[in-house]
Amino acid sequence: MSDPYETTEAHLERLLGRALNSFDLPDPLVERLVTALAHSSSLYTTHHSPSAGQWRETHRHTYLLSDGATASLWELAYRLKGDGGTRYEVFACREELALAGARLFGEAAAEPAHPLPEPCGAEDGVPDRYGDAVEEDLALLSALFAAPDPRERHREYTAEGSADHARRVLRRAENTDRPGPEAAALLRTAYAHRITQAFGGRQSLADGRDAGFSLYEHAFVLLDGSELSLWEVEHTATPDGRHMCEVYGSESAARGAMELRTRVR
Repeated sequence: MSDPYETTEAHLERLLGRALNSFDLPDPLVERLVTALAHSSSLYTTHHSPSAGQWRETHRHTYLLSDGATASLWELAYRLKGDGGTRYEVFACREELALAGARLFGEAAAEPAHPLPEPCGAEDGVPDRYGDAVEEDLALLSALFAAPDPRERHREYTAEGSADHARRVLRRAENTDRPGPEAAALLRTAYAHRITQAFGGRQSLADGRDAGFSLYEHAFVLLDGSELSLWEVEHTATPDGRHMCEVYGSESAARGAMELRTRVR
């Protein structure tokens, strides 16, 4: 994540300064970007392949320009096998980003899984604006005053459909003490998530029956750079042995619920 105290001017200078191909950006676009009043950065896609010795991430950098318009740059950060250093390239549109992925990794799938709003070849080198793109840009820019000390993350996340995933998790929860409207509102800003199984197995209940228990952490990255986790307990410790799902706001609460379930007759 970028430094929350970094000025937009310093951010743009750093972004263009480290990019190997910054000279390929259209001059009119760069000229407009230097007028930016504010910016927001977010992780868009990530791919780690230790066996192949490859790592890459795509970041979206959105800028609010002095004329009220918005524009985005797409940054590809990557490491190749046998190369310990991180390299950076920056692009104005998805076609160029996809071509870079094919050139570096030999696969068209390097292009983000969901469509990007900016096509290449827009007039004056500035991306065309569409309604959905404007709304998305404004949502990103609402996170300019991010948390002052976001946690450093070393885990892999899926940057697609995260807010919908959070809604589904909360919707299937049957426990009355599940996270409420405040957590649901925060999770509407989730743009990346990761699912990890924390426990799985069978336990004996107080009445002698066996029941299956699974505990999952659904970790979400929010638009302001912070993280929020939902802890999902799936079990069959019900009177009729049916499958039940419960969701909690902390691991301790989830594990406490699992322990309680083993004692309920």
